[in-house]
Amino acid sequence: MTGHIETLNGDMTIRAVMDTREMNWSPSPAGTVLRKRHHLVGEVESGQVTSVVRYLPGSSFPEHDHPEGEEIFVINGTFSDHLGDAHEGTHLLNPEGFRHAPYSEPGCLILVKLRQYGGEGREFHRTRTHDMTWAATASEGVEQKTLYEDDRFSDITRLERWAPGASLGPKVLPGGAEFFVIEGAFEDAAGRYPAGTWLRLPTGAVLDARSDNGCVAYVKTGGLPTLRSAT
Repeated sequence: MTGHIETLNGDMTIRAVMDTREMNWSPSPAGTVLRKRHHLVGEVESGQVTSVVRYLPGSSFPEHDHPEGEEIFVINGTFSDHLGDAHEGTHLLNPEGFRHAPYSEPGCLILVKLRQYGGEGREFHRTRTHDMTWAATASEGVEQKTLYEDDRFSDITRLERWAPGASLGPKVLPGGAEFFVIEGAFEDAAGRYPAGTWLRLPTGAVLDARSDNGCVAYVKTGGLPTLRSAT
């Protein structure tokens, strides 16, 4: 028996933005684990989804599988499972077939992407970004830490740090892009994106952005081809 089908920001051909500061927390099947969904295509509890998730102190989630994989970035606190503790700044990619019963003793806030990492050969990754060094990019004032890149797949995930006054100039995004602002803010002609904002730009979009006071953002490029569209 199939569940109820829902769509949230399911049109991959248009720009989508969500400011999580203005959203209410919704309960998950585990009552002490709360979420704010930015994108959902499919069944409510088993569709393709991108969310900010909060584990209250001492909360846990029942053991479960991850069809088509799972990605997590720990924004703050500590996220744990049988493989150990993932502290603030840790990035995880759990591939097809991964199974765990996650929990958090002190509580945590995480960015979660589910069912977006199909493809044979994806490997488990756990990256402590605070142990990495920022690397220069072609854009002056913008540095990055690469979190996930595999030549067999189109998606590339990284952190970007923009210095105050940094400006990207017009950049074409052949495979689209997703941003989640972790610290600070950046802006473009369409608006300003403070910490807690999720932005998705469609394939072929042009981003001409700047950051007056600096920011740190999670950035994924080339990921839109893996997303199901509701259109």
